[in-house]
Amino acid sequence: MLYQIALTKIHGVGTALGRQLFTYFGSAEAIFKEKERLLEKIPGIGTRTALEIKNPEVLEQAEAELAFMGKNRIKGLFINDEQYPYRLRECPDAPLLLYTKGNIDLNKTHIVSIVGTRNATSYGRELTEQFVADLGAAIPDVLIISGLAFGIDICSHRAALKNKLSTVGVLAHGLDRIYPGVHKSTAIAMLEQGGLLTDYPSGTNPDRSNFVRRNRIVAGLADATIVVESAEKGGSLITADLAFSYSRDVFSFPGRTNDPMSCGCNKLIRLNKAGLISCATDFISAMCWEERKQPDSVQAELPFSTVEECSDPVLALIRKQGDIQIDELAIRLEIAISELSVHLFELEMEGKIKAIPGGRYRPT
Repeated sequence: MLYQIALTKIHGVGTALGRQLFTYFGSAEAIFKEKERLLEKIPGIGTRTALEIKNPEVLEQAEAELAFMGKNRIKGLFINDEQYPYRLRECPDAPLLLYTKGNIDLNKTHIVSIVGTRNATSYGRELTEQFVADLGAAIPDVLIISGLAFGIDICSHRAALKNKLSTVGVLAHGLDRIYPGVHKSTAIAMLEQGGLLTDYPSGTNPDRSNFVRRNRIVAGLADATIVVESAEKGGSLITADLAFSYSRDVFSFPGRTNDPMSCGCNKLIRLNKAGLISCATDFISAMCWEERKQPDSVQAELPFSTVEECSDPVLALIRKQGDIQIDELAIRLEIAISELSVHLFELEMEGKIKAIPGGRYRPT
């Protein structure tokens, strides 16, 4: 983990260049073991960046971070790790490294991000609590993602804890602190039923710009993002736009036309960037999640040889799973998304599979 951390500490090397370097060398360690004169010749590097890679302070900072992680039971997830969230990995701006604390499974079958205004009304809080309770009753394994901020964020986390659901808070600072401080007790409780996550190292302050960047993780981790309440402008709308750009499902609760805290939600619906929902049942139906209870019994009726003898590995895996997302298909079969999409379209045209919301496919 030392060299993976160090890769994120190089001055002038962001996510895009870091991924390029990792792909070129095949490992983070190889980057730091390469000779400076050879590093300079790599496209996008040059003399200045090569010097930064060879700067001894980079590995010293990584060693200090690794020691902090060990002392505080923090786990690092590098982008090629098996436990790294596969949904997030598919996003072009996915962080190279995530710092996590708690009992977290970021590859659960059902993951939902719930966001909204920090100035939540009593209506918004009640709506969030009821939605999470009803969603949990229907989909007990659902993971609730939010940002631990005031308003809808903290309400969704607390509702998840109350209903014994997993919940993860995505932070805009290092794991050496909790912001806002008044949410510390909730954050501690979340460590048993989920946990905390950030792509910022220890010592990082909760600067305003960090919250905007944090939103890409909130959107990228989930199958769908739900906006409960939002003014005409706000961070939750940024999260919704990011989810939309990642081709993820976005949903919003509508509100009165003259309600300031519903302007953003109504706008998303009006621009066809979000589906309109009024309750958990609407959401579950739109995502076709209620149908996930059926595949096991349906599969049991199929001859075992039907799956085993299928010469098409894509179709075979879809039949075996009963319902699977395109990102998971690509990872498990090691097929590029672009190539896989074409093949899935052909299978759909042949009537062998059916596309359902959430970027998922099931056998017909």
